[in-house]
Amino acid sequence: MIKYLVMDVDGTLTDGKIYMGNDGEMMKAFDIKDGCGIHDILIPAGITPVIITGRSSKILKNRCKELGIENLHQGIRNKIEKLLTITTDLSTVAYIGDDINDLSCMEPVKAAGGLVGCPADAVKKVIELADFVSLREGGNGAVREFIEWLVEEKRQCTII
Repeated sequence: MIKYLVMDVDGTLTDGKIYMGNDGEMMKAFDIKDGCGIHDILIPAGITPVIITGRSSKILKNRCKELGIENLHQGIRNKIEKLLTITTDLSTVAYIGDDINDLSCMEPVKAAGGLVGCPADAVKKVIELADFVSLREGGNGAVREFIEWLVEEKRQCTII
């Protein structure tokens, strides 16, 4: 039984583009369908959303607050080490990511019997490992498709 959905951010919840100004990161674009999926489908289904990302961003912190994501872990270099502080039972984890830095979590999650998903534009090694490959690219509803696949039901959404 899946209890946690662990998500990467750049390239998964966003299109992977990083807009930088003189003072650092300026903006990120999030898909409204992903937000609805997290807030109105995933959380009510009893699955805890978790974000583990290598970058740190106030923008992401604000988005997580809007969506009700309390498990936000930013600036994480060793993703599997962080994941194992959340749960040691990786069979209860679904993980969605897009690049080789996600494999450190994806491989042990899959080996333990958990589920692995990715956007359509993920790198080849991630696609080959995934149980679910979205028809959508990162930042364009891929997370929503994975959530719907996980819970196999649709609910009414609020605009978030």
